Amino acid sequence: MTGSSWTLVVSKDLADVGFEATNTPSLPLPNWLVVENLPPNLGTVVCVVYATLYILMEPVAGALLAPLLLGGTAYMNHLTSTYGMVANYWALGVFTVCWLAQFFGHGVFEGRAPALIDNIVQALFLAPFFVWLEVLFFLGYRPELKGRMDKAVIDEIAKWRKSKANGQAVNGVKSAH
Repeated sequence: MTGSSWTLVVSKDLADVGFEATNTPSLPLPNWLVVENLPPNLGTVVCVVYATLYILMEPVAGALLAPLLLGGTAYMNHLTSTYGMVANYWALGVFTVCWLAQFFGHGVFEGRAPALIDNIVQALFLAPFFVWLEVLFFLGYRPELKGRMDKAVIDEIAKWRKSKANGQAVNGVKSAH
């Protein structure tokens, strides 16, 4: 598959002025290194970084998650190459609705803002892996790790509740007052 098959013209107006959005890598790769639907674009690079770091954090869980991440990335690249920006608009819409639901859920059920407010790395990198670990724990993966994580979460909740009762906590962070 050649790089030109990945080219997507955003709109006729933009094409008339010579602008086009592409799903192609900025550096051409040899054919033996190209994987269909996984061009070295930003989405694929971010996916590989996430998968690699997840494998380094917890090798078995990360290795089980990596094919799902790569498959999702390949599918989104396929949708983008097939349907153009419409696929990205739908993905952005679903992403936005999910983030709004998360803010609502945290506010209603926990009485505090999601981790995004406290720590962007935790929210965008660690939280998805934590959810994956919860799925694996449900299936019986590493019960000793689940026990340690559950205890750590219970301890953090207790500290937060104690500081909240003393009027010192805002989103789990002690205020400077």
